[in-house]
Amino acid sequence: MTRPVTGARALPSVIQGGMGVAVSGWRLARAVSLTGQLGVVSGTAVAVVLARRLQDGDPGGHLRRALEHFPDGAVAGRVLERYFQPAGHPPGTRYRAVPVPRWRPGRPFLELTVVAGFAEVFLAKEGHDGTIGINLLEKIQMPTLPVLYGAMLAGVDYVLMGAGIPEHLPPTITSLAHHRSTSLPLTVTGAGPGDDYRMSFHPREVVAADVPELAPPRFLAIVSSHVLAAHLARSETGRPWGFVVEHPTAGGHNAPPRGRLTLDDAGEPVYGPRDEVDLAQMRALGLPFWLAGGYASPAKLREAQAQGACGVQVGSAFALCEESGLDPGLKRQAREQLLAGTLPIRTDRLASPTGYPFKVASMPGTAGDPTARAARRRRCDLGYLTTPVRRENGTVGYRCPAEPEDDYVAKGGDPAATAGRLCLCNGLMAAAGMPQTRPDLGTEPPLLTLGDGTRDALRALAPDGGSYHAEDVILHLLADRSAPPDRGRPAGRGLTQTRS
Repeated sequence: MTRPVTGARALPSVIQGGMGVAVSGWRLARAVSLTGQLGVVSGTAVAVVLARRLQDGDPGGHLRRALEHFPDGAVAGRVLERYFQPAGHPPGTRYRAVPVPRWRPGRPFLELTVVAGFAEVFLAKEGHDGTIGINLLEKIQMPTLPVLYGAMLAGVDYVLMGAGIPEHLPPTITSLAHHRSTSLPLTVTGAGPGDDYRMSFHPREVVAADVPELAPPRFLAIVSSHVLAAHLARSETGRPWGFVVEHPTAGGHNAPPRGRLTLDDAGEPVYGPRDEVDLAQMRALGLPFWLAGGYASPAKLREAQAQGACGVQVGSAFALCEESGLDPGLKRQAREQLLAGTLPIRTDRLASPTGYPFKVASMPGTAGDPTARAARRRRCDLGYLTTPVRRENGTVGYRCPAEPEDDYVAKGGDPAATAGRLCLCNGLMAAAGMPQTRPDLGTEPPLLTLGDGTRDALRALAPDGGSYHAEDVILHLLADRSAPPDRGRPAGRGLTQTRS
């Protein structure tokens, strides 16, 4: 049966940011949702995350439990057969490779990605009736359709997307809710006016089971400009349900400064008045919006709501809590070094292969440490941030400025574009405790990203540098305005659950 929409749920005051690779995993999103706020899982490279967790032996059996509920048992069975290692992944050995994103992906990539999107959302929603969202990136286009469909099969409530102009998402969500064949335009460097590169996805060809019509989730566009928000709000087909307005102090990718690029003495981009969002213009759009980047305090939450926002989105404060997917040792070191004032966080305009500025925490031994960065030999084997490039014969090739320079140049890339680039795919996977190890190249160093205001939030949450939980973040933000959450919520939503 179809999940009906049955009335209005109170809008969250707090959205937990969808961070990195597996940092915003199902455990964190579930913990936030149990408090009555919006928990968000990261959809970035979720297929690799599922494959590596299965190879690690699936401690607790959570992924296998989720896959038992996947509507097509044959598809779930093939994923388990290919990746599950009951004894776990032997330390110091290589993880099995997974299919990389491509314009025309093969069935193994599609099945793994759909199942991964389903499993992450299913586990986040399991056993309660709170709301769960999934965060996707417009810049990572090739996996969007299968991961979104998998999340929708599990009943995801919200979809959040930024790092581009995501005006194709609303009709895409509607199409996938009806299990229709769906396509999205693919940005291909060098494509001409007569070229039409589209990514096509056929739900019934991947999931053969008879699945009922799905309730479409709400779409929140992540923007850094009221001009872009107004453009999307005016769109007949691309109008979102609401917005997250992100300031450049947020962790991860930031929008580049508007106008002529100016750098400060440390080489970081300087943001000015043109980068400020006009909140009066946001209010005039008449759509719900939340503010993000430097809002992890009760005072900033009250300020946001006084300016017309429904609330705030907070990321880095959750990244260092116990339920986040960051490697436990990395979290502990980050908390200690932040409070000691020995962990610089800088906006690196070159680090990301996407060309977007990226926040890098300069922790010794990580990819943010110049010594560790120089020791790493370049390779590109996950491929989520590759740029599709039109070849002379009209086919599509792929290159990444973080891959070996000779390979990049051989594919037509400018060698100057490789300077300072980091492999975000491998570095963020390592930060989540799943680093690739290669016999000839060693183990991937982790890459840690945090927002500028993380230290201030940490002083309020864990002034001794000790551990804290997602619920502590929520209670801190809401201060005395709300009672502790009710832990006695009824279980189960699944494919036939009721959305409210």
